Amino acid sequence: MPDTPASPTLLSRLAAEFVGTFWLVFGGCGAAIFAAGFLDADGTHLGIGFLGVALAFGLTVVTGAYAVGHISGGHFNPAVTFGVFLSGRLESRFVLPYIGTQIVGGLLAALALFVIASGQADFAIDPAAAGSFATNGYGDLSPGGYNLLSALLIEVILTAVFLWVILGATDGRAPVGFAPLAIGLSLTLIHLVAIPVTNTSVNPARSIAVAVFNPAALAQVWLFIVAPLIGAAIAGLSYKVLFAPKS
Repeated sequence: MPDTPASPTLLSRLAAEFVGTFWLVFGGCGAAIFAAGFLDADGTHLGIGFLGVALAFGLTVVTGAYAVGHISGGHFNPAVTFGVFLSGRLESRFVLPYIGTQIVGGLLAALALFVIASGQADFAIDPAAAGSFATNGYGDLSPGGYNLLSALLIEVILTAVFLWVILGATDGRAPVGFAPLAIGLSLTLIHLVAIPVTNTSVNPARSIAVAVFNPAALAQVWLFIVAPLIGAAIAGLSYKVLFAPKS
């Protein structure tokens, strides 16, 4: 549907996607980097663990979607943009600008996290350690040692579920005003399932952003681009066929 004069400009849309993606990567990955396994000076474990990291990612989506979702749709994720496009709810002219902006927003958030983390004297990214600098991986880089097939399947399935939730919660027939909560809670649950397997991606921009700082993770990042896009395509196309309003 063509824009009306009251519709947000392309610049406004891209600014919203930049802010939202920056916040998702900074908040979610930042929680994993700084707070997941924190020990105080006495060696007491004060970290937030898997549950805290999962909640951090969910909360970034809830807050980001309420803040700027009404401007751009609140994608903050190339897979979401791709799936929404395939469902027929996003014009093709927005797809590449959205995805490019999301990647830039994620990269700048990761750069900010790297600079902050470097302020600690013993900070170092261990390329051989699973989840180092909040990266995603399979095999030796999987937190639980899961292989490529396991990583592929869980990322495809969970991204598809994520898109079904997004498309359903933002459907014109859904209750108004609750979409960010449903989407954020679903991302929290997705992280609780997948952190031990891949450290949870379902978002190519999030994976690319931190992988740039870890050569080993960068070599595996292709999976966390391909799998979410496959999952998004499954959900976008199937939602359009199965659940779209009939004329």
